[in-house]
Amino acid sequence: MRIKLRYLRSTIVPTEPRSHPAPSAAWIFLPALGAPLAHAPVLRWNLIPALRRPINRRLFGENKTWRGALVMTGGTVAATLGLHRLPTYTQRLPPPVAQTNPALLGALLGGACWLGELPNSFLKRRLGIAPGQRRISPAGVAIAIFDQADWVPLASLLLRPIWKLNAHETVEVFAAVAAIHVPINLIGYAVGARTAPL
Repeated sequence: MRIKLRYLRSTIVPTEPRSHPAPSAAWIFLPALGAPLAHAPVLRWNLIPALRRPINRRLFGENKTWRGALVMTGGTVAATLGLHRLPTYTQRLPPPVAQTNPALLGALLGGACWLGELPNSFLKRRLGIAPGQRRISPAGVAIAIFDQADWVPLASLLLRPIWKLNAHETVEVFAAVAAIHVPINLIGYAVGARTAPL
């Protein structure tokens, strides 16, 4: 019997502890998808019309409204609160971010989603590009590309007290957000939430 027990012990392979996915800065920005998801039905059916007031018509045009600012921020906060209830999501975040109050994190991301768009809108108005329109020129193409993720640089600045993104992470996040934003814009255009596909 002792010989058999020794044999069994020697043949049992110890199981490796389940490893968690490596934290990535890109996951910090996932809740920002709540902004377009919340904003699309508001645009499509013109909900909350009383708040459809331009932040500054002369500087940013008609499309940047207080309604959009509030809805995009609220959608991002809601998405952040929901995602932070999922261990599979928080395990992918850098520890300082995972330990941050999700309402605060969502407010920072949500604020960046619309505040980060304002400088680009200001530039387009100065160049004579109407809201929702594109200019067929090298400068117009560059602006259109930047437009897909123009809020990411501001978000990285607002998040610095929590997590400092390095240059490589910022570029990586910008590329990921731009790649995701294009199909979201196309879907928004298809359902009538946008006046232009990009």
